[in-house]
Amino acid sequence: MKKLVTGILSLAVVAGLGLGAAVAEEAAGGAEHGGGTPHYPIHKPEQQEWSFAGPFGNYDRGQLQRGLKVYTEVCSACHSMNLVAFRTLSDLGYSDAQVKAFAANYEVQDGPNADGEMFTRKAVPSDHFPSPYPNKEAAAASNNGAAPPDFSLIAKARGIERGFPQFVFDMFWPYQEGGPDYIHALLTGYHEPPEGVQVAEGTHYNPYFANASALAMAQPISNDQVTYDDGTPQTVDQYAKDVSAFLMWAAEPHLEERKRTGFMVMVFLLIFTGLVYLTKKSVYANKEH
Repeated sequence: MKKLVTGILSLAVVAGLGLGAAVAEEAAGGAEHGGGTPHYPIHKPEQQEWSFAGPFGNYDRGQLQRGLKVYTEVCSACHSMNLVAFRTLSDLGYSDAQVKAFAANYEVQDGPNADGEMFTRKAVPSDHFPSPYPNKEAAAASNNGAAPPDFSLIAKARGIERGFPQFVFDMFWPYQEGGPDYIHALLTGYHEPPEGVQVAEGTHYNPYFANASALAMAQPISNDQVTYDDGTPQTVDQYAKDVSAFLMWAAEPHLEERKRTGFMVMVFLLIFTGLVYLTKKSVYANKEH
């Protein structure tokens, strides 16, 4: 009887969590209109299909190259990626000559020289993606007081709790694509604020932003802004998917290797467990119990 009561209470708690997650988005929107305390993001990012998802997922090299193009032509104007070296672009399918030519498009500060002075030079493959600003203070001053975050680990640093029932499954089978989902939702989520919702001057309404209903960054990209050479649709949705995948690679470039290693470890553990079991049976087969 006691176990039955405990089970019923557990189900009630789970149901309550589910109900809370289901109405959280509606409550956040209502708070925006009614002057209460809202919870952000107002809308939860939708789960996207990624080639690198799941235990056997792999990066789509073509998508990563397109994402690099979007980052280079759009995002790099404000966002640094100072933990990523140019030489790692060879993992995207580029030759050494192509990587060297790509790095030469950038200038980096070096020194001091023999006279004790700093100087600039063309980047080489061993250099990292440089920041568009000399320091954080200059970055903040150029962006209404909010310094754009570095993009090296942004796909791992950003992510929204998925709520019930997904979080139950995530305890056993972690979902690691929350960062790319969030980036995609943010880039495609700009629109005019609903009636009754006011945003501060100099900010832009986006219900997918994790910290408020609006952010200082204006919609950074529009249809046909970046030219794709492979015939892929040049839409905001596609740009968002491609750059999100690229940023996931930047944050976790060894994801494929890690998955292969994990799979081999699991196979080894299964075989080892079977051998231990057979050994135990063999040793104790003729023993009296």
